[in-house]
Amino acid sequence: MMKSHTDLDVWKESRALVKNVYEITKAFPKEEVYVLTTQMRRCAVSIPSNIAEGSGRNYAKDSIQFFHIARGSLYELETQMYLAFDQDYISEVILTDKLNVISKCKQMLNGLINYHERLPR
Repeated sequence: MMKSHTDLDVWKESRALVKNVYEITKAFPKEEVYVLTTQMRRCAVSIPSNIAEGSGRNYAKDSIQFFHIARGSLYELETQMYLAFDQDYISEVILTDKLNVISKCKQMLNGLINYHERLPR
C-alpha cells in the first residue's frame, strides 16, 4: 500500500524547500518581482504539488509522469539558484546549501520513480 504523499520524505523536504525559496526571494530587488522571484516561487511550488498529484493517481504510469514533472522543476530551480547567485541576489553559502537540498530531493524523487517503475502493471 502506497503511503500518503504527506508521509513521503521527498514531499516533506520539497515543501521545506518552498518555504526557503519564499524567504530567499523576499530579499530580491523589487524589479525582479515579476521575473526571477515569481519564476522561482512557481517552480518551487510545482515540486511538492506534482509529487502530491502523482501520488494520487491510480496507475504507476500516471504517477511517474507527475514525478518527472516534479524532477524537471527541481532542475529548473537549480538553474534559477545559479542565476540568482550570478546576479548577487544570494550568497555562495546559500547557493551551496540550496543546491544540496535540491540534490537530495532529486535522489529521493529518483527513488520514488524507480519504485513506481517496478510496480506490477
